[in-house]
Amino acid sequence: MPLWLTALIWGTFGGAALVVGCTVAWKWTIPPKIISSIMAFGAGVLISALSFDLMDEAVTVGGLLPSMTGFLAGAVAYVGANALLTRAGARHRKRSGGRQPSEQQQTGSGTAIAVGALLDGVPESVVLGVGIATVGAVNPAMLAAVFISNFPEGLSSAAGMKRAGRSAAYVFGVWGGIAVLSGVSALIGYVALQGAPDSLVAGITAVAAGAILAMIADTMIPEAFEEHHLLTGLVTAVGFLTAFIISHLGG
Repeated sequence: MPLWLTALIWGTFGGAALVVGCTVAWKWTIPPKIISSIMAFGAGVLISALSFDLMDEAVTVGGLLPSMTGFLAGAVAYVGANALLTRAGARHRKRSGGRQPSEQQQTGSGTAIAVGALLDGVPESVVLGVGIATVGAVNPAMLAAVFISNFPEGLSSAAGMKRAGRSAAYVFGVWGGIAVLSGVSALIGYVALQGAPDSLVAGITAVAAGAILAMIADTMIPEAFEEHHLLTGLVTAVGFLTAFIISHLGG
């Protein structure tokens, strides 16, 4: 199988978890504490992945300075884009409760939420393609982290969309479209960085890591603590440990 197709398939596979989570939330009413706990687990998984599979590798491959620069650039770029989307009504796009505005409450919020959801998923998908471009195979730990974390994102956000009165066509259209675009993003990451110098690969990897961490803090952690209970921190730690074990075994 050609590597470009491998990148497309695995990127789409990672994004497909969003659709799975969306389907579960649309079909069943999940208790808020369960949603918060699943989101906490997903946040822990991503924090581990960006620490051990992104930043550590970026520093090893390209050095500390490109990695630091890329990480900060990714965080700044994400926060800036997210600030614009927040003004358009996408601030609570990952919230399962009644915080998401309906189109009647804020015109254009539906589009903003869709764009915001895409913004959240692109860095993760690009990293999958970059990994295939550099080592010729998908990073199993990163793929697992993307898939595991995408499920609660789709679950929580779709529950909020449903509460806001969004139609099934809108909800499944958003997540189905993002699953496809996740594959395209992975493909772009693969094509753009074939044969690229190590410093550039490290910089791009770090950019993705910075954006992912900013996304976790801005959109996942608030939902994880929406229904706070004594086990929230423990669930996050278990998510972190799960991804760490997968990374260790995969290495």
